Amino acid sequence: MKIQKVYAAELLDSRGVPTVGATVVLSDGSIGVANAPSGASTGKYEAHEKRDGDKRRYMGRGVRKAVQGVAETIAPVLEHLPRVTVGEVDRILLELDGTPNKEKLGANAMLAVSLATAKALAMHYKQPLFRYVGGANAVKMPIPMMNILNGGAHAANNIDIQEFMILPVGAESFSEAIRMGAEVYHALGKLLRQRGLATAVGDEGGFAPDLVNDEAAIEVILDAITAAGYSPAAVKIALDAASSEWTQPDGCYVLPKRGTRYTPAQLVNRWEKLCEAYPICSIEDPLGEEDFPAWTTLTERIGRNVMLVGDDLFVTNPQRIREGILRKAANAVLVKPNQIGTLTETLDAVRLAKENGMRTILSHRSGETEDTTIADLAVAVNAGYIKTGAPCRSDRTAKYNRLLRIAMENGLDQNYGID
Repeated sequence: MKIQKVYAAELLDSRGVPTVGATVVLSDGSIGVANAPSGASTGKYEAHEKRDGDKRRYMGRGVRKAVQGVAETIAPVLEHLPRVTVGEVDRILLELDGTPNKEKLGANAMLAVSLATAKALAMHYKQPLFRYVGGANAVKMPIPMMNILNGGAHAANNIDIQEFMILPVGAESFSEAIRMGAEVYHALGKLLRQRGLATAVGDEGGFAPDLVNDEAAIEVILDAITAAGYSPAAVKIALDAASSEWTQPDGCYVLPKRGTRYTPAQLVNRWEKLCEAYPICSIEDPLGEEDFPAWTTLTERIGRNVMLVGDDLFVTNPQRIREGILRKAANAVLVKPNQIGTLTETLDAVRLAKENGMRTILSHRSGETEDTTIADLAVAVNAGYIKTGAPCRSDRTAKYNRLLRIAMENGLDQNYGID
């Protein structure tokens, strides 16, 4: 099997910002299409996202240079490969780029080609993508982490915590989990309207009202869980603080919307007290991407009961994950393929995390498209969790709908949750 054609295009993501879409056509006519996502709150150690910088187009955020790199650098090599595998294509992509952080070709271009290749090969072998990538061991449906209330960089309101999520852990099947999450989401919207609060949504489909403080956001979600007929034991709460956005040059933290200042020790204490006061099962990026000592302290204090998720801390990078393992910082890894740039490297990060007892969460970005690849990958690697926004907006529901089809078409609906 050979690659007949590789090409890319400048497309738009869910925020109307350009992104790279790639198509790979194999010699038997099998086709794979994939789009790169993009984040608003990004870690400084993420792989480079190539942008044009031409202020006359898309405010400098165009990706014509990344598309050009696919046409002029990537395609001529891949279209002459004697034998196609995802591993070989990814090896060539890394070799063609040749930089430590994908500065030459851009992780956005490289990832789109890498994922499109995997999809084309899955079509060639007449397998769904999750089965092609995961093999016979891909059997577990992930718990959805639904972002139903937005703050931080994802919303123009006065809430500092970036995401408030619900996890329908009490569901007996994946389809029931989706139903429970959607019911709580609609109950929250109704409560907000009854209280005269805004029900406009943020980047990931969650509501974005102005509230008294972050605790008030948690409390209104608890009210919505009750109003939908569930208990906090059946539908748990998770947070994404995105606190790298709060980090100051002196190592302290300042909440950008309220101006509250914390030392690392004070912020650790705040999270500990918040988890004592509310049924919080997971916090993503509670501390900055370079604050390993405070991460270690927080993990020691509450890591037995709370999932502490490294996003900016790890950026899906095996080297960063190894450091976290050595320092006993965090107990879970957020997996975003565009942070590292190829499917092979993404799978390596998942493997490393799992081998060291860390939980894994496949994740979208705030700038998404209709691409559903991460849904398949979550099942392929038995991730346990998937984070892909509210049950709202087609760029988010596309992933949930793909998972529902996987569950129903492959007899996996009841195989849900964490062992």
